[in-house]
Amino acid sequence: MSKKITRREWGKLSLSGVAGLMIAPAFANATIQKPFAGNVIIGVQTYSFRDRDLDAAIKAMHELGLKSCELWQGHVQPREFMWKRDATPDERRQAAEGLKQWYAGLTMDKIEIIRKKINDAGITIQAYNPSFNKNNSDEMFEQNFKIAQALGTDTITTSTTVDQIPRIDPLAQQYKIKVGMHNHAHVEDANQFATPDSFMRGMKGLSDFIRINLDIGHFTAANFDAVDFIKKYHDKIVCLHLKDRKKNQGPGVPFGEGDVPLTEVLHLIRDNNWPVPCNIEYEYDGTDTVAEVKKCIDYCNKALSA
Repeated sequence: MSKKITRREWGKLSLSGVAGLMIAPAFANATIQKPFAGNVIIGVQTYSFRDRDLDAAIKAMHELGLKSCELWQGHVQPREFMWKRDATPDERRQAAEGLKQWYAGLTMDKIEIIRKKINDAGITIQAYNPSFNKNNSDEMFEQNFKIAQALGTDTITTSTTVDQIPRIDPLAQQYKIKVGMHNHAHVEDANQFATPDSFMRGMKGLSDFIRINLDIGHFTAANFDAVDFIKKYHDKIVCLHLKDRKKNQGPGVPFGEGDVPLTEVLHLIRDNNWPVPCNIEYEYDGTDTVAEVKKCIDYCNKALSA
């Protein structure tokens, strides 16, 4: 696993092809652990399993007892169009063109295979997570809504920019799919979702389908108060991303070692019975991915049991 590539950069990548999917793996001997405590759904952003393909990610989720996931585009799009940081401009153009052609030729029966594999493992797809890039065609934008529909979810989460939301909203209304804008900590760029104001600008004047996917780790690293924001806007949040980071643009760290108010946020969701899924997004430098995600689950269960 590359330790230095962020999910924002991976928004330009693709890790797992649709062609040649195997039959659903056998799960009969998996060790099941409780995936949530109380009434709070603890799911996972499958970017957490970016070091493995879709089948291995499904197996890991099942072994961990996870019942809900936010499906990252890298577990849907084909590997050969993967964008790499050290790629030449020509290689990037070729990858972009290949991905464009993949979108153009994609049929939803291939996506339904993915849905079935995940559902057969006892996992619900809470949201689909593509990126909406300004260089993407309108046809590519729409294909992401068709993919979400074929996956059986009414929710998309996305890393995009404020100026792209007016392109997204008509499709959200057409397909009746909520779109949660995902934030990073890039407060220096007003076109990025990073600040409370950027979320407000992204939703202003648009339909109720345009909502928020709040990453409380990045929000805290940008020195904003996640607890206060959730209290004010919980009815606009389609899901949370759980991670721990230090303030002042600090690094990602294991749960409980940073400045993110993870316990307070989980208690807030629990005590108010708000229907906001909480998806673990493992990004810090750890050891074995499954072991690290298990630590995150255990942290959440302990916090919710208190």
